[in-house]
Amino acid sequence: MLRAAARRLSSSCRPNPAASSIPSGNYFPAAGESSSSSPDPFHSKPQQHINSFAFIPYLNFSHRGFATGSLTPKNEDSNVPQVPPTVAAVKNPSSKIVYDEHNHERFPPGDPSKRAFAYFVLTGGRFVYASLVRLLVLKFVLSMSASKDVLALASLEVDLSSIEPGSTVTVKWRGKPVFIRHRTEEDIKLAKSVELASLRDPQPDEDRVKDPNWLIVVGVCTHLGCIPLPNAGDFGGWFCPCHGSHYDISGRIRKGPAPYNLEVPTYTFLEESKLLIG
Repeated sequence: MLRAAARRLSSSCRPNPAASSIPSGNYFPAAGESSSSSPDPFHSKPQQHINSFAFIPYLNFSHRGFATGSLTPKNEDSNVPQVPPTVAAVKNPSSKIVYDEHNHERFPPGDPSKRAFAYFVLTGGRFVYASLVRLLVLKFVLSMSASKDVLALASLEVDLSSIEPGSTVTVKWRGKPVFIRHRTEEDIKLAKSVELASLRDPQPDEDRVKDPNWLIVVGVCTHLGCIPLPNAGDFGGWFCPCHGSHYDISGRIRKGPAPYNLEVPTYTFLEESKLLIG
């Protein structure tokens, strides 16, 4: 028991470490003590200072923070405007507009002396626009028309004076062969004597020629596009050796797989001995 009493006595005599942690510059007087006396906190009533420190709601220690105001001083007498003129004009609209007329003369809108010039400019601009539209339309239309080389091949002029009766001449028109036959009187009589009921593609001879002495047909077989041989076949006209189609002296199909007669192109007689195909 004596040892326990000695330990309690020694612990009560030890100094409190909390008292030594109080800064010297922050002294808070106890209750009932005058703040003008300002006694030394480390030499008088240490236990009383410690108790008063425990009941202080906050400590007035210096600390870092952020400034809410501007760090640079405001110059109230500065000549620099705070708002640009354009912004000020937008924020403060006014119906009155003042122009600087010190170096030029300004006419009011609708001045009669300027009407002729305004009409001239407007009319000239519209004329230019109309010309451009016309040029574009013409370019577009001409681009869809045939070129000169195609137009040159669209028609063919043939001299018939050198073709003997009973002979056949082949010419090229639009990339296809054209047969021109100078028929004799016997050929004409034979073509007219054929009964239409016996033909696969009935067509009289008079409907296939403009002049009985001349027969003009396209030299392409109506079966598969082969080129028949002239003055051949069972009927004295044309014969297609590819599949055995026979045409008579008027170009009508008489035998074989071809379904139609030889095509008659568009042609005219310019003169007695001049032929224009196309």
